[in-house]
Amino acid sequence: MMGAVVAGATGCAALGRATCQEPDVQLREFTITGLGLTGGSVDVVLSVYNPNGYKLDAIRMTYLVDVDSVKLGEGALDSRFVVPEKDSSIVRLPVRVTYAGLGAAGRALLQSGTVNYRVRGDFSVGTPLGNFTRPYDRRGRYSSVAGNGK
Repeated sequence: MMGAVVAGATGCAALGRATCQEPDVQLREFTITGLGLTGGSVDVVLSVYNPNGYKLDAIRMTYLVDVDSVKLGEGALDSRFVVPEKDSSIVRLPVRVTYAGLGAAGRALLQSGTVNYRVRGDFSVGTPLGNFTRPYDRRGRYSSVAGNGK
């Protein structure tokens, strides 16, 4: 699930936000972790690549996840994570899901082995000059055969 993300560590503050390249987010896997009366929970694993020449110090991330055109779920990650310069980090997101979203994902995976996804939200990045938030939006295709997103 994932999408082009934010940017902004110290380099962004010093050089200006226009020079920041947005990170690339790819869905790697997802696992159902619980089911209840109104929905459930899924762990979504993303790979976040930082194309910038400085680390990204993310302090918060919000996200909405769609499968095809159906809302799968949403959530927020309030724990800090760092994406090194010109490198990737794995980020695990807890997502509250709807049964409609789980059904759409299950049908698509059973029929074709792939599912179209969209992840959007925003990242809050900490810098020595303060925090700022940037939106991201990413569409891709997850393959259960390959076990990763495109």
